Amino acid sequence: MQNLYDTVKKAQMVVQVEAVRVQKELAVAEFDGYCEGELIKATLSGNQQPVRIEITEAAMELGSEKLSELVTEAYKDAHQKSVQAMKERMSDLAQSLGMPPGLSDGFKQ
Repeated sequence: MQNLYDTVKKAQMVVQVEAVRVQKELAVAEFDGYCEGELIKATLSGNQQPVRIEITEAAMELGSEKLSELVTEAYKDAHQKSVQAMKERMSDLAQSLGMPPGLSDGFKQ
């Protein structure tokens, strides 16, 4: 029984170490999102934190309401890419740790 307990504890440690590694990778990763026409570029980290927004002169000339819409569109695009990357990395982690396929499917959208 002690052997089983030791095996489970080791497995928990491996999962924790690997999860931290994936989180660190995602924290430094950057994902760019664009609005239609690529007038705005929003950059988010892999853990969905805003990094920067780049606005072209052409976008500035469209007025505040349209500019707001374009920034939101670019942000949503970057967010979707960041979330998708996170889900893929977590799914890959689950599979590499030998978790049953059905369990890791919960990470994918």
